[in-house]
Amino acid sequence: MKTFSDLGINDAYVKALKELKIINPTEIQEAVIPTLLNNRTDLIGLAQTGTGKTAAFGLPLLNAINPDKPEVQGLIIAPTRELVQQIKKQLFKFTKYIDKPIFAEGVYGGERITRQMKALTRPTHVVVATPGRLLDLIERQAVDISKVKTLVLDEADEMLSMGFKEDLNKILGYNTSKRITWLFSATMPEGIKRIVKTYMAADAVKVEVNRNSLVNENISHFFMNTKIKDKVNLIAKILHKRKDQRGVIFCRTKAGTQKLAQQLKEKGFAVGALEGDMQQKERDKAMRAFRNKSLRVLVSTDVSARGIDVNNLSFVLHHQLPDYMEYYTHRSGRTARGGKTGHSIALIIPGEMKKVLELQKTLGIRFREMAL
Repeated sequence: MKTFSDLGINDAYVKALKELKIINPTEIQEAVIPTLLNNRTDLIGLAQTGTGKTAAFGLPLLNAINPDKPEVQGLIIAPTRELVQQIKKQLFKFTKYIDKPIFAEGVYGGERITRQMKALTRPTHVVVATPGRLLDLIERQAVDISKVKTLVLDEADEMLSMGFKEDLNKILGYNTSKRITWLFSATMPEGIKRIVKTYMAADAVKVEVNRNSLVNENISHFFMNTKIKDKVNLIAKILHKRKDQRGVIFCRTKAGTQKLAQQLKEKGFAVGALEGDMQQKERDKAMRAFRNKSLRVLVSTDVSARGIDVNNLSFVLHHQLPDYMEYYTHRSGRTARGGKTGHSIALIIPGEMKKVLELQKTLGIRFREMAL
């Protein structure tokens, strides 16, 4: 098996990685790190969430920073506040043993902009940001991205499906001359192809991991037949049966999310809700409780679950199947992260079997029926 030293990563970073128990590179890391360390090239990386993308782009990006120049040289844009915080934390841990400090700053909505503007007056080499807040800071001239040499778009398809297309186009238009762009995405919808065509070199390197599977192959897919009125009791039985396991239950609507979380609480389960109308404070509180395991299950809408990156989630449960194919990919990708296995379980009511067959065909996966 290859090591990070084999890929060309220097010893100070390897030491920090060892401390984080990251010893052998994942498939995406092995595929992109040597290329990004040795060439200034645009890159398109097709990979699911949970495959180790942060180290795949983070280590080469840090390697390209000149710590003596107190200007923003690296910019990473990600769809959610949670993902931004997580990437920033990882970069900080990676740089623990390097000679000269590299400073990264995370900026996102839901926190006072004045505090972030103040933080950006300190020397900053890397900015990790959500698109909306970054644009706001650029327009207030609180951050200068004109010297950015490396731009990373992480989970690009999620950014588009969350409505950030115009913000991204504006940001990409601000600094075009000197930079290289690395784009990572789980899927390649039309909007992403347009970004690639407009803002990236025609000879960009393209790397695909698990090319044949749009969905992580460590996930087993199941369906359970039920009726609308029986769903809550069925979920309660599933949770009873998996009492030592943790997972996420997906609902289509905000109201449905709150209602189901309440019903499960009344049945004595340690569950929390995540949906778009919640205050950021409440969201953070729910995520903290879930991370430190005082909550066993989160009930969430599709958009709110972006950025849930918690290891050791055994299952994902679909209260209803999502409206869009790629949402199924994003939902099920919350389990089986970091090489572990997981279950994705869909509750289906009469007439919904054709949706299951459609998912099977499009995503190249196989559903099996699960009985309690």
